[in-house]
Amino acid sequence: MINFESYNPTRIIFGSDTQHLVGENTAVYSKKVLLHYGGKSIKATGTYDAVVASLHKAGVDFVELGGVQPNPRLSLVQTGIALCRAENINFILAVGGGSVIDSAKAIAAGVPYEGNVWDFYLGKATPKTMLGVGVLLTIPAAGSESSDGTVLTDEQGPYKRSFGSGLCYPKFAILNPELCYTLPENQIAAGGADILAHVMERYFSPTPSTELSDRLCEGTMKTLINNMPVVFKDRENYDAWAQVMWAGTVAHNGLLGKGNQEDWASHEIEHELSALYDIAHGAGLAIVFPAWMKYTYKEHLEKFVRFGVEVFGISGQLPHETIAELAIEHLTSFFKSMGLAVTLTEIGIDGSRFADMSQTACKGGTLGSFMKLTPADVEMIYRLAQ
Repeated sequence: MINFESYNPTRIIFGSDTQHLVGENTAVYSKKVLLHYGGKSIKATGTYDAVVASLHKAGVDFVELGGVQPNPRLSLVQTGIALCRAENINFILAVGGGSVIDSAKAIAAGVPYEGNVWDFYLGKATPKTMLGVGVLLTIPAAGSESSDGTVLTDEQGPYKRSFGSGLCYPKFAILNPELCYTLPENQIAAGGADILAHVMERYFSPTPSTELSDRLCEGTMKTLINNMPVVFKDRENYDAWAQVMWAGTVAHNGLLGKGNQEDWASHEIEHELSALYDIAHGAGLAIVFPAWMKYTYKEHLEKFVRFGVEVFGISGQLPHETIAELAIEHLTSFFKSMGLAVTLTEIGIDGSRFADMSQTACKGGTLGSFMKLTPADVEMIYRLAQ
């Protein structure tokens, strides 16, 4: 294991009907907030009305900013920054999934900063202070509800970039599995792929002697794989949704990778796809991850053998390379079973921009730690994903 620090201050409030606690938890931090959300779904499902009633009951005033899109946009963040400054708002309540939460974090970072908030995503600056953020989670996927990171797209590039800071952790996150019952199939599937990818980025590590972290990762992956088919068949299965929702949080709250040198190459490779083609992040990961595996598995074959045996139950008596190849097939089949595309051709993306995308993804260096990838390696992974 490598040296590490462990820190996560986000208070998790988990369970049935917990959306009604949003007002009292928000009131601890502010009496006037920005209510930030996406489209019409929170109003159609009644979540918006429940949030507004809870805020009013707690004496919390609010200003609204909806319209967050998947792959959240810098332009809306800039609108939010201006709105918070004009209204003297010092706390943001994010109601939605990862895109809404990431957008809220970006606004929170930008309000007290005198420069362009995009500076943080380019690595030109580090936030010294941020507004507080609270979360009511409606989509288990990104794990941003208790992570130290945020991802944003500058649509003028288009560029998709991330930054992390201890200041990004939300003050609280409310998780009610019942809010997942009305999610459409495509969001359920993309969310499941995103959760699994967050675990795999930590699991596929070159670091030796990480037994506890490996077992935590394996348990989370198995739990997700076991429960995703259940929520597809029975949309109001509270117990299965509870497993999926908690897995999404644990997958990205910093716990599973402790002591490991994490990878994150697949995420960087996918970011180019969702920036240029505006596909759902999880859907892109379902295409990229198997291709990355096909390209890298021989680098640390023993980890893929463990993955196949412990996560998918493949016999350890088979030749090691066979186990690794079967594990990749099992993962691909899992994505297919959720209705996800597993090749770029299926979603209409050709290879005309692969070379440029590979250069941009690597940002003048290499990607990953499991296997250090050059732009030429990344281009080969895109082609394997075709």
